[in-house]
Amino acid sequence: MTDHEEIAQEAPPPGEEIHLPGPTFIPMIMAAGITLGVIGITINFIISIVGVVIFLITLVRWIRETRRDMAELPMDHQSR
Repeated sequence: MTDHEEIAQEAPPPGEEIHLPGPTFIPMIMAAGITLGVIGITINFIISIVGVVIFLITLVRWIRETRRDMAELPMDHQSR
């Protein structure tokens, strides 16, 4: 078997849709929460608490959003 035939066998069938997650600001807000948490350790403990709360809220939202996206995939989709 030639290299060309091996590549052709591994490629997905034409017309299969590629799933991409939607755009979101959640990672940036999460990074801001982590930053506040770390900065709050040196400045004020209350800032640290606010940062951790922001981090936890965005973490939960991001997980829920990802689970919802995964549930919308076709049943015959296989993750590799």
